[in-house]
Amino acid sequence: MRRVVFLAVLFVFALAAPAQQTSVPDGHAPAASPVSHLEGNSWWAHVKFLADDSLEGRNTGSQGLKKAQAYAVEQFHKAGLEPAGGNGFYQPLRFTQFQVDESKSSLALVLNGKSEPLSFSDDAFISSRATRSTVHVGGHMVFVGYGLKISEKNLDELAGLDLIGKVAVFLAGSPADIPTALASHYQTPAERWKSLHAAGAIGMITIPNPASMDIPWSRISANHNEPSMDLADPEFMETPGLQLAVTFNPTSAEKLFAGSGHSFAEIAALGKDRKPLPHFPLAVSLQASAFIQSTPVESANIVAKLPGSDPTLKNEYVVLSAHIDHLGIGAPINGDRIYNGAMDNGSGSALVMDMAASFKAYPEQTKRSILFLLVTAEEKGLLGSKYFAAHPTVPIKSIVADVNVDMFLPIVPLKILTVQGIDESDLGARAAAIAQSMGVKPIADPEPLRNRFIRSDQYSFIKKGVPSVKVDVGFELGTPEQKIFKDWLTNRYHAPSDDVNQPVDLQTAAGYEEFTRRLLIETANADARPQWKQDSFFRRFATN
Repeated sequence: MRRVVFLAVLFVFALAAPAQQTSVPDGHAPAASPVSHLEGNSWWAHVKFLADDSLEGRNTGSQGLKKAQAYAVEQFHKAGLEPAGGNGFYQPLRFTQFQVDESKSSLALVLNGKSEPLSFSDDAFISSRATRSTVHVGGHMVFVGYGLKISEKNLDELAGLDLIGKVAVFLAGSPADIPTALASHYQTPAERWKSLHAAGAIGMITIPNPASMDIPWSRISANHNEPSMDLADPEFMETPGLQLAVTFNPTSAEKLFAGSGHSFAEIAALGKDRKPLPHFPLAVSLQASAFIQSTPVESANIVAKLPGSDPTLKNEYVVLSAHIDHLGIGAPINGDRIYNGAMDNGSGSALVMDMAASFKAYPEQTKRSILFLLVTAEEKGLLGSKYFAAHPTVPIKSIVADVNVDMFLPIVPLKILTVQGIDESDLGARAAAIAQSMGVKPIADPEPLRNRFIRSDQYSFIKKGVPSVKVDVGFELGTPEQKIFKDWLTNRYHAPSDDVNQPVDLQTAAGYEEFTRRLLIETANADARPQWKQDSFFRRFATN
């Protein structure tokens, strides 16, 4: 432990030096810092392998993902980790793939007996992630604001509305007086639909909030009909009774409000500032036909174990997780059809492998065991982690914490770490303290509208009561760094340009890795397992 603390102290001084941001498509890196064995080069080598065109974007069930998983297993072997997947390092999973046959499907709005067809590319599309069988839906629609029912805050946007047999239309987001944790949880498809279904709705239309869209509609539309997936086991069905789900282009959303006495411009202006929204019947009705094709798919999670040293605590586990899948091959953008996923999430998967190697090269005894988990199908709805959390290869009560790494984006000098979960548990507090000891400022998510705490694999563990964090290289609002991250999301997130031909700060990556290693070691060696704070919304899951 003394050696790790010594490295951390030296690392603080390293951070004071000017950070080098270097485009590293050829693998050349800034000179490695002499203060830490984690210098970014081996991490970058793993990213280069995972994001190579030959892996074709690592789509769930694809040969490219299988190559990435075999590579990860090889790295875990080299690091001396024990297999912990049930089938060696592998935990097999079965999925069903869904895709809309748009040649037979249609959407239209009807007003005063006149039908206006909608373009799947320009106006709206049917989501196969929630529309699972061939259906024909026609009927009235109701605008339900954000569509939330949150008893903890006495919020019920559905009260007094007639939704029986109707389609609910809502703007993605939440009112400003709803704490981030509550807002994130109740905006999950499962929670939002639970309330809508209980009120009698048969379908839902989501209008993305223009103030919080990660990527422009043009890129959303380009891949809008890529196949979706769900776990094949019926126990994981989260939206029973949902007949139709549609995503509507905000630019075309005025069509929904025609004749209602309201405009989408009014709604969007309120939603930008998270102000309360009105609720009212829409004058237009919907006609929809959705033809769905389904196909079985198989994939796997990869699980490895570094055994702990304490005779008793070695039976408890700290999980280091990341998703190794990405989007595969999609619509071409600037002539490129391979969505390589270098940062999303080659970066996190590479870190997990690099961390395993670091524990072999620089051994550190930990009282608790560490699980190295690479999950599949995160891009399909956190499916691999959802399965693992429901059917873990170790007892769920023995998992004391999850440290999830997903697209941590080392694209600016390491000055700030955004700790999602910073105020929820001892684990969040420990992460903040480690960051501060390294001369890095820890902050809560500065953009709560994006709901990032429930959009990655840590949420699967949270719902099973496991204290969890997701930590990212961050920024403060109004800074030049904010623009850099915004530009990255606009131009590279879920695009072929998220490849190895982009600027990456290897010194930042090394610092982030050192932070992660310290967080794992300190959590694994702590006398007590992390606990949810008494006022944390997520504490309820630990007592279920």
